[in-house]
Amino acid sequence: MIVRPARARLALIAHDEKKDALVEFAKRHLPALQQFDIVATGTTGTRLLKACPALSVTPMRSGPLGGDQQIGAMIAEGKVQGLIFFIDPLTPMPHDVDVKALMRLAVVYDVATALNEATAELLIADPSRLTSPSKPAQESVS
Repeated sequence: MIVRPARARLALIAHDEKKDALVEFAKRHLPALQQFDIVATGTTGTRLLKACPALSVTPMRSGPLGGDQQIGAMIAEGKVQGLIFFIDPLTPMPHDVDVKALMRLAVVYDVATALNEATAELLIADPSRLTSPSKPAQESVS
């Protein structure tokens, strides 16, 4: 049985070269982000808490140390309704496989996902529209 949180839960993640941009995004959109319970990978979550103490942020592990997988598990359990992931497409990532697995789960479970600032602004514009289905988009997986 999936229990939905009272407020939508949003996952915030940023690659190293995009962390400053995500923190600035959070500062600019503080009132909108205060409507969410937020989970974030380790360093990103710590930086968000320092810059925006008014946000409800729960840091997970660092991405390369399992944070991406923790958030992926939350998506699979229906505990995350939106994902904002400021990716750095120009820098190779040693944990690229974890990142791909996280994005795959977001797609399989039809979770609203933003991979850049323009889409992130659309995603947070109306929290009432964020929902997460209780099962994958398709039942049979080949």
